[in-house]
Amino acid sequence: MDAGSREENASKRKSDYDVAVVGGGLLGSAIAWGLGRLGKTVAVLDEGDITKRASRANFALVWVQSKGLGMPAYTVWTVRASGAWGRLAAELKQQTGLDVSLQQNGGFHLTLGEDEFGQRTELVKRMHNQVGAADYKMEMMPASEVKKALPLIGPEVSGGSYCPLDGHVNSLRTFRAFHTGFKAFGIDYFPERPVSAITKSGGEFRLATPKGELRAAKVVLAAGNANQTLAPMVGLYAPMGPTRGQIVVTERTVPFLPHPLTTIRQTDEGTVMIGDSKEDELDDRALKHSISAVMADRAQRTFPHLARLNVVRSWAGIRVMPRDGFPIYDQSETHPGAFVACCHSGVTLASNHAFEIARMVAQGALEPELVGAFSASRFGGAGAANNGGY
Repeated sequence: MDAGSREENASKRKSDYDVAVVGGGLLGSAIAWGLGRLGKTVAVLDEGDITKRASRANFALVWVQSKGLGMPAYTVWTVRASGAWGRLAAELKQQTGLDVSLQQNGGFHLTLGEDEFGQRTELVKRMHNQVGAADYKMEMMPASEVKKALPLIGPEVSGGSYCPLDGHVNSLRTFRAFHTGFKAFGIDYFPERPVSAITKSGGEFRLATPKGELRAAKVVLAAGNANQTLAPMVGLYAPMGPTRGQIVVTERTVPFLPHPLTTIRQTDEGTVMIGDSKEDELDDRALKHSISAVMADRAQRTFPHLARLNVVRSWAGIRVMPRDGFPIYDQSETHPGAFVACCHSGVTLASNHAFEIARMVAQGALEPELVGAFSASRFGGAGAANNGGY
């Protein structure tokens, strides 16, 4: 039965799907693909291409270093994701024929001047000294050592940190691979179906959309910043603090950057992506050229030859960001079978979402250590209390 027929006959059956995933971006797509991989019947309800996807503003890094300062459990979760990315890339390629261009040979965060080098050194020490943090072997390197790996760095580069677990992918091809995989797993993708209301009755969830109601035994909220509005409908809490970011892309050039940087990476197609901005606003209709100029200036100070390249594209996008920057994973006590997932690092954590979160949802419960670390109850307040207090 195709998706249209299934939707037309929704009212004839008690429950159309094992799981409805709300949100078809990279986060929701990874979870849905993982559920389909486990043999579950899945529907993905999405606004479609009109939505302001976080993937428009991501930098496509599979990134470990500097993640988790203030939350050691996040370092463990991130290292786990990094270790599983090779498996995810291989399974997607085997299933869809699409190579997501995973490159995972380590990444750098470069510093300009001695003050920045000192500040980065202190950050690395603080990361390593956290009790319960994963050992991801981040180390500081002077400019002389960095130059062996990145010979085209400029004279202002004082050194930087290096982590062997870091890498990057083609994130848009990853998104396409997940959606191509939907078809192989029989997952129904419904674009232009933003969810306006969720209720639970008779042991099933009913999700209202502009094109009718859909029913499912479980529901996963993976709608990015919209989770803040949807979560209370099922007794959950998702406090978000989204931000805006800008990205600059140059014309193609010869390969020169064998390792990705926090703010600069060369794509598999040869272009150079530059992105390092963060603004506390949600209007992405216009660029702030002063911000793009600062990013471009720092990039050419890091690699002077970039000054010769033309900029071919630049844009702004809204990024998903839980209020404290760390992921939120929760399950509802008042509406059993309802889950919420929010994170900023949808690329890095895609492997965990596909393999681990999907498995837990299929089993009907998140693992206690995951909820203990990432529950929105850490924010306190009335919203957390409405979530049953866990």
